[in-house]
Amino acid sequence: MAANIDYDAVEVGTELPSRSYPVTRETLVRYAGASGDFNPIHWNEKFAVEVGLPDVIAHGMFTMAEAVRVVTDWAGDPGAVVEYGVRFTKPVVVPNDDKGALIEVSGKVAAKLDDRRVRVDLVVVCDGKKVLGMSRAVVQLA
Repeated sequence: MAANIDYDAVEVGTELPSRSYPVTRETLVRYAGASGDFNPIHWNEKFAVEVGLPDVIAHGMFTMAEAVRVVTDWAGDPGAVVEYGVRFTKPVVVPNDDKGALIEVSGKVAAKLDDRRVRVDLVVVCDGKKVLGMSRAVVQLA
């Protein structure tokens, strides 16, 4: 698969449109059902606090998936992402209120690679703290 974006039209430093993704406790319950990950740190505040967390936290894989949406939306084809990896640096704490948390994602083309591919580096923050480090995707362009 390849993106709808022409490799020759992209420069190092090209910024992708930034996005913000709200996360509520309901979001976490829905994700747990879809993924089968019912670890109580993602839905039980008492348990999360007992194991040393500040509150319920979002699933790491959920956070990772939300972040890469910036890349797939830009590319126009999710199949164009040929590599993707992150380091989990801080948890996304999701309070039990009407607002929840907000994952904010920005990205830019960091390198042009061989075979019409680019590396996109993402910055992923929540509540002013970087929640994913070394967040990088390799995208196959047209």
